[in-house]
Amino acid sequence: MEDMKRRLVVLGAGESGTGAAILAKDKGFDVFLSDSGHISPRYRAVLEAEGIEFEEGSHTMARILAADEVVKSPGIPVDVPVMAAVLAKHIPVISEIEFAGRYTDAKMVCITGSNGKTTTTMLIHHILIGAGIDAGLAGNVGRSLAWQVAREPHPVYVVELSSFQLDNMYDFKANIAVLLNITPDHLDRYEYCMQNYVNAKFRILQNMTPRDVFIFWKDDPVISEQLRRISTEARMLPFSEHAEEDSAAYIDAENELIFNTPGTSMSMPRADLALSGLHNVFNSMAAGLSACVLNIRKEDIRRALEDFGGVEHRLEHVAEIGGVEWINDSKATNVNSCWYALEAMTRPTVLILGGKDKGNDYSEILPLVKNKVTAIVAMGKDNAKIMEFFSPHVARIADTHSLEEAVEACRGFAVAGDTVLLSPCCASFDLFNSYEDRGRRFKAAVNALTHS
Repeated sequence: MEDMKRRLVVLGAGESGTGAAILAKDKGFDVFLSDSGHISPRYRAVLEAEGIEFEEGSHTMARILAADEVVKSPGIPVDVPVMAAVLAKHIPVISEIEFAGRYTDAKMVCITGSNGKTTTTMLIHHILIGAGIDAGLAGNVGRSLAWQVAREPHPVYVVELSSFQLDNMYDFKANIAVLLNITPDHLDRYEYCMQNYVNAKFRILQNMTPRDVFIFWKDDPVISEQLRRISTEARMLPFSEHAEEDSAAYIDAENELIFNTPGTSMSMPRADLALSGLHNVFNSMAAGLSACVLNIRKEDIRRALEDFGGVEHRLEHVAEIGGVEWINDSKATNVNSCWYALEAMTRPTVLILGGKDKGNDYSEILPLVKNKVTAIVAMGKDNAKIMEFFSPHVARIADTHSLEEAVEACRGFAVAGDTVLLSPCCASFDLFNSYEDRGRRFKAAVNALTHS
């Protein structure tokens, strides 16, 4: 059957779904987009201007089940009724990334992991742009890959991939695959089975050849255990905190960051990195190794690692008010991400936790909480789990159910010399539209304190 005759249904009208619909239209598909919710005015205007048929507020099942193939937005779980019906009819379901990959032979630098994906993705992109490379930024950040392939093609793409996107990728191939770490996250989407989540992350290695490169954190026990079970044809470039026999990047005894690949050997002082915290050293190693593989000049790599501006909602300084520093780490939607945030704290910390729990085990951060946290403010619709776990260990703890309540509680707990850290460990969807919405509203509330 020719593409011209193929019926493609896109489920979800966010960035990825709208991009997939545009690419499908350009490739001659009979395309229909369906979103059970409200389509934002921005994407509705695009769909209307493109003449793409769409619906919102409900699903027309007869139309959806007539599809030859379905492109599913990553946020849609497989157990919702529309997906159950699609799968029952054995209609192939793919991701927007998989769909876009069919229509480009660009080099793909793909990044996944439980934490640090966005920072590393944007840092790699920053290095490439600074080196004069025409690189697109896609996946969970930037414009959708499908939209760029259709309308703004690049020879290289730097793509942040979530486990949800990897779930529906089959023939897509990364030229450089970066796996930063694996810690429990999204277990509610993986039948509360850690191995299911691990398997999803390792799908980034699918279809790789000996010409491709796999960059990974060697110190991660979950990654190490999985690599004992599986194999890959890709050339492996591990990074680690300290020098090991096969480490392609590490920190030496003089606190120098060392890169040692077949094509590049270079070093730079850890103190010169733009990003602070041990987790950002690992992110910088992964980004630097990716750049080495792409034959970027040493001076361009060093300069980019030194002047990168960071990522919104990730250890983002908001303000200092009355000697109290306020930090927005709203992107910390799992426990391990909060661990890295606490590891980077150098002052007594009032910690804001809470939101939609995804099967969290808070024992991972307990030693750091005992050592660094003077008070906890729980912020969510249901804080019972947080209150029960931390109350025996933290003398001052508040149960709040709105951003305004939480900020006010922090004001009561914090004194000059303290840091207030929003690093919630949880998804945002109980009180907010997204972690970005949570972070921006937090920043607005903090900045309003300067005028009160």
